[in-house]
Amino acid sequence: MMIWEVFWPYQNTSLLGSCGVKPSIKGDLNASCLQYTIVKRKPFGFDESILTNFMLILAVKKLHQLQFVREGRCGGGLAVCVVAGRLDLSSVRRETLRMRYLFICLAVAWGFVQPLSATERKQPNIVIIMADDMGFSDIGCYGSEIKTPVLDKLAANGLRFTQFYNTSRCCPTRASLLTGMYQHQAGIGLMTGDNKLPGYRGELGRDVVTIAEALGTGGYRRYMSGKWHVTKHTRPQGPKDNWPLQRGFEKFYGTIIGAGSFFDPATLCRGNQFITPVNDEKYQPKTYYYTDAISDNAVTFLQEHAKESPNKPVFLYVSYTTAHWPMHALPEDIARYKGVYDSGFQEIRAKRFARLKKLGLIRKDLKLSPQSDDWEKAPNKEWDIRNMEVYAAMVDNMDRGIGRIVAEFERQGTLDNTLIMYLQDNGACAEGFGRYKPKKPYRTDYKPLGRDGFQTKIWPPMQTRDGRPVKNGPDAMAGPEDTFTGVGRGWANVSNTPFREYKHFAHEGGISSPFIVSWPKGIDPENNGRIERQPGHLIDLMSTCLDAAGVKHPRKFGEQDIQPLEGVSLLPAFRGGDLVRKDALYFDHHLNGAVRDGKWKLVRYGDSGRNAKLHPWQLYDMENDRSEQIDLAKVYPDKVKLLSQKWENWAVRARVKPWPWNVD
Repeated sequence: MMIWEVFWPYQNTSLLGSCGVKPSIKGDLNASCLQYTIVKRKPFGFDESILTNFMLILAVKKLHQLQFVREGRCGGGLAVCVVAGRLDLSSVRRETLRMRYLFICLAVAWGFVQPLSATERKQPNIVIIMADDMGFSDIGCYGSEIKTPVLDKLAANGLRFTQFYNTSRCCPTRASLLTGMYQHQAGIGLMTGDNKLPGYRGELGRDVVTIAEALGTGGYRRYMSGKWHVTKHTRPQGPKDNWPLQRGFEKFYGTIIGAGSFFDPATLCRGNQFITPVNDEKYQPKTYYYTDAISDNAVTFLQEHAKESPNKPVFLYVSYTTAHWPMHALPEDIARYKGVYDSGFQEIRAKRFARLKKLGLIRKDLKLSPQSDDWEKAPNKEWDIRNMEVYAAMVDNMDRGIGRIVAEFERQGTLDNTLIMYLQDNGACAEGFGRYKPKKPYRTDYKPLGRDGFQTKIWPPMQTRDGRPVKNGPDAMAGPEDTFTGVGRGWANVSNTPFREYKHFAHEGGISSPFIVSWPKGIDPENNGRIERQPGHLIDLMSTCLDAAGVKHPRKFGEQDIQPLEGVSLLPAFRGGDLVRKDALYFDHHLNGAVRDGKWKLVRYGDSGRNAKLHPWQLYDMENDRSEQIDLAKVYPDKVKLLSQKWENWAVRARVKPWPWNVD
């Protein structure tokens, strides 16, 4: 970290109070967030040549930055500001090191001290952007017909991973992403309910740190906008010790719970304070839409940062709820996709499959997994078309919001040294929420919530803020705030092209995510647009962020011992190198388990709940059969035995076991 020496000539009495530096000037220095030492020296005149000679005398091999900002007269000497960065002092003789205090970071006279600009900093800004309930082929650069030019451009100027993995579910993924641990180690092996077992407490544990907490030790400012979903405490008056501001973030706008209306989100907060879309004094758009709100507040945090601490790097976590149910979108966005999905599941899926091959993201000889639903037999085609139009509109809107975030970094001149990572929390969702006709008539006695009334429901029966009942099923065309539907299994199958299964499962359709990396200063231009085929995982993101920032993962945080990280830094892959893992990658959710070791993947289904059951292991060759069509378990029984034992050993170590269910 840079240490500034603020040089005060004796004769410059205008800048010195009777007892030293004026309090107002000290206040300005403190506000600048610079580390500084104030010393008084007799004035002397010097120019650039004199300082250069000083560097030669000190035997300094490399001056990272040398910039004369201003010059002027100060007392009896020439006032010059020198902005200096890291110095390589490896060749400096011992006796000359005694002189470095005077010469390394030097500024003469207040008013000329200027910090390194954001573009001159070594530490990059770090941005993690995560979408919700989207499939592998749902963005343009991964084969989709949905318009995502911003993400496509980031990929074209960076990298795309073909084998990046999540945990197959919302809050376990967030727990893993934030901590660099498997979700059970972080305390959220299932969801946010407390099952009274170490891996299933429904809360982030205190023996893990978040990326925000870790980067905070390295001088980063930390902001979050979007979905939190890693605590069981979601009530206004309940405990908040695992809310964003208590887990390392300095500013937060978003929702504590995992889902809800895009027009009136439940558990909407600014900082630790519950708010509503209509009583939030800091954000009042003409039309409130949660995806826009997440994007806009992220931009606001960046703008505030530029004013408050421009010399410090940023960690920004943007966690969208797009495209989680319910299917809500703005009318003008829906209109952009009118007619696009009229041909139905099979045709759209076939086109995506062809584009994935053309883009080089999958092997040309890969087999497409079976179609889940037959479009010809779909009973409510118009309704299903509308659901997918809205789904596409949601993704489209998110991409434009990401564009506003990227544009703000560009406006501030910091985009080149900003590491942006985009991913999704699980595969596409085949859940049936909102897809069935209600069993009871809609209520007609709802009262408006008013300005300060909190929305408490995340699915029907529920109401809009102005008192209308929220409708679901085929009679309610998706999009407006008084409707509620999920996109459905047929379209989820399209989203997960070419893979099988969905959110919840450990098959590729449940755990595979696009992963886009953009970092102009950290990725050689020769690698722009490159496709990275090495497997990556959520557990790698903490290590990657810390590696990029030059920050160590703490062994202790406060008085608490911290678990060692599970993942590896992805930076070698960014530079075209190999990732070296000490172990395989592991998966478990609701008894759906898997282990990925080299080209081999062992995977099984599990039935959780009262009738908990483990199904037989399946074995797949991921080099030749990424869509998991040919089970090789009977062909290679020794491999099944070896990998299943590895999984069992991991399950004990990583707190997957003991189970919350009675299974062998």
